[in-house]
Amino acid sequence: MKKVHIVPHMHWDREWYFSTEESRILLVNNMEEIMEMLETNPDYPYYVLDGQTSILEDYFAVKPENKERVRKLVQAGKLIIGPWYTQTDEMVVGGESIVRNLLYGLKDSEEFGSPMKIGYLPDSFGQSSQMPQILNGFDIKYSIFWRGTSERHGTDKTEFYWESDDGSKVLVQLFPLGYAIGKYLPEDEEKLQERINKYFTVLDRGATTENIILPNGHDQMPIQKNIFTIIEKLQHLYPDREFFLSKYENVFDQLEQNQTLPTLQGEFLDGKYMRVHRSIYSTRMDIKAANTRIENKITNILEPLASIAYSLGFEYHHGLIELIWKEIMKNHAHDSIGCCCSDKVHREIVNRFFLAEEKTDQLIEFYKRKITDSIATERKEDRLTAFNLLPYERAEVVTTMVITKLEAFKLEDGEGNEIPFEVLNKEIMDPGLIDRQIVHYGNYDPFYQYTIQLKDSIPAMGYKTYFVVNEESDMDHTFAEKELVETDYYEVSVNPNGTLKIYDKQHQKGFDNVLLLENGGDDGDEYDFSPLADETLLYSDDVEADVKVRQNKYEAQLDIQLKMDVPGDLEDRKNKKADQFVQVHWKITIPNHLPIIKVEAEIDNQAKDHRLRTLIPTGIASSFSVSDNQFGFIKRDVYDSAMDYWEEEGWDERPDSIYPMLSFIGLSDHEHGISVLTNSTREYEVIGDQYDTIAITLFRGVGVLGKEEMLRRPGRPSGIKLPTPDSQMLGKLKLDFAITTHKGSTASANVGRAAKEYTTPIQTYNKIPHNAMKLNQEDVHTPLSFSLLQETISTTVLSVLKKAEKEEGFVLRFYNPADAEKAGSFKVNLAVDHVKEVNLNEKVISALHVENNEFNVVVKQNQVKTVMF
Repeated sequence: MKKVHIVPHMHWDREWYFSTEESRILLVNNMEEIMEMLETNPDYPYYVLDGQTSILEDYFAVKPENKERVRKLVQAGKLIIGPWYTQTDEMVVGGESIVRNLLYGLKDSEEFGSPMKIGYLPDSFGQSSQMPQILNGFDIKYSIFWRGTSERHGTDKTEFYWESDDGSKVLVQLFPLGYAIGKYLPEDEEKLQERINKYFTVLDRGATTENIILPNGHDQMPIQKNIFTIIEKLQHLYPDREFFLSKYENVFDQLEQNQTLPTLQGEFLDGKYMRVHRSIYSTRMDIKAANTRIENKITNILEPLASIAYSLGFEYHHGLIELIWKEIMKNHAHDSIGCCCSDKVHREIVNRFFLAEEKTDQLIEFYKRKITDSIATERKEDRLTAFNLLPYERAEVVTTMVITKLEAFKLEDGEGNEIPFEVLNKEIMDPGLIDRQIVHYGNYDPFYQYTIQLKDSIPAMGYKTYFVVNEESDMDHTFAEKELVETDYYEVSVNPNGTLKIYDKQHQKGFDNVLLLENGGDDGDEYDFSPLADETLLYSDDVEADVKVRQNKYEAQLDIQLKMDVPGDLEDRKNKKADQFVQVHWKITIPNHLPIIKVEAEIDNQAKDHRLRTLIPTGIASSFSVSDNQFGFIKRDVYDSAMDYWEEEGWDERPDSIYPMLSFIGLSDHEHGISVLTNSTREYEVIGDQYDTIAITLFRGVGVLGKEEMLRRPGRPSGIKLPTPDSQMLGKLKLDFAITTHKGSTASANVGRAAKEYTTPIQTYNKIPHNAMKLNQEDVHTPLSFSLLQETISTTVLSVLKKAEKEEGFVLRFYNPADAEKAGSFKVNLAVDHVKEVNLNEKVISALHVENNEFNVVVKQNQVKTVMF
């Protein structure tokens, strides 16, 4: 007999077109009804609280007195919570963010009882190929999701094993019709049968056992109080089936007995049966870029810096860091980071990112200050400390500020060696901005703020201190205006239209028209880009750019400003009337000693309903691109073959090859490659007749949350037809990305390391006698220079160094986004008692051999490893 598991649940978008505060009022109401049903009706066995603990956090902020009631229901196995903190997106959210989402979600769950050990993401817009590995890292072996699959992945069944490249595997129960088919089930038997017949046809076809799931819930849906009446009617209508209230785990118990389930690999991003919104990655680019930047600040700078401080004797502020993570993870829910929300909700998201970044910046400043203030030295001069937060020594050009009253100074390191530098700028600074107490006592003597540039080697995962010595020295720079700049790796000039002409000296290849702008109409909504039919795209070929090029002994600086006339809206575009503009200011720096071209874009957009991309022609005709996802890389076809038959097969959306990346995208042949590294935008497409040009989306502007009958997405609107004028992206936007070249293929060159280095700039702290925020001196003495650890083989990519959550040790996580097995090998510059391999939840897997404070671990392709020492 076929068994129908009716699983009561709610799908809880904390925010969408409605605000968190609106949903919280409903939550307080609904939770009371849920708990009352579970407490008073022994026949109502389970309720699934949408797999995310942020719901409980929101609830307890209002009803702290109900914690004990919740605890009893969780411990009785009736109220099912966890494992996530929020229902995360998997496409534009980084690996560490997804790991912390589970880490904190499980931690919060365990306060009340056992969490649901299912990777439950019923609405995320596509599934990352690395999810099985992440889930296994938390001892989770099951997964439930809806979006992204089709038969071309290898099965037409809704139950299968899903495997990551490293061999991690989860058992999947697909929701082929979504999480809401059992919403508001009607008592009218005719209507009930009409609905259920349609569902059973699909559910039976995909099932591999006699068990199917009818999820009884929907977005913000209150508990269905008449569910027992509904079950009686269903039993009467379908006597050959058994209907009962159940939980997801019961279905997996049955599925595990099936020995013949297929195993699938890869990501699921097909919009055949359900929409995956394969272009949502550029909606509200201001929000997307803020997420990238803040994620990188936390994992690349704050946590390693806090670890260095902890190793020197300072407190590791777990509580403050958890607050930051939870602030941004509220924004990582699929609708929130997708930015398919109302304008008022986007304002809340922007504010959360502001708070998270402010907390991050201030905690970074605090740790740099603590370390620098505590340096054990007899010298009385001001100090400048440079921090390198990667596990290898780096020779870097550092541009930083020195604040002093000195008219001239020199820099000396701890051994008394003079360090050459150049002064790029000098400004008078009001002393009240440094500390109002100075002015309070009547001292108005000005300070000088110098922008200086130096090049030095900074120790691995550590720092080096310089003294600001009062002495006459050359306070100038060697910058000279140039037509053509030449570095150790490139020759670069600027074309009249503001594009770059680059000659790669290593590979003896030239690239022209780099950073050409491409502009087209966007007749889409917040979910999806959609072009105008038969549109001719506009390019910045013929603009006249304002160009300044100069170079000193450390780097070249290119300042390029251009204004591109574009139509003001879709009507103007149809009428070929360019009555508005987009202004782009490229600030480009090219270090003389590194193969990288760093680009800072300041954009001023004054037009609506359009998309702006910048093009990087590589000259490499490609069949696939290589970009990164969480802890690895993924190869994607530059042309999705489903483009040839999507309409014929009735796909929900057109499968353009618009894809997400996290930190890089590259094209290569066997000899060399070009990659774009990013600290902002995470959307790309490979275009051109030869598929040899990387198109990076700078932004897209649309004015509505949802729209129907789009060229790329026919049919009903996604979401609702709500005006969202803020999503037109009128005004200013800042983005950061870089271009690099390398030998060999993208995967063999391990471009992930270059991306990590680009997103982990050297940090500095200038200690002067004044600070508005007073601190007492701690009884900790720090050395003039320091290195906590270094890699002994340069193959893997550091994900994070942090303090362990519960132990007195450090957690070091690294991964291998390259196409061959590597060894992660590290030497710690402290006495190490023991080293253990742990999982992502920091539970011990096995002890590692350690000799002379050195250890190594084999890391497979696209595998992440975590070590505790």
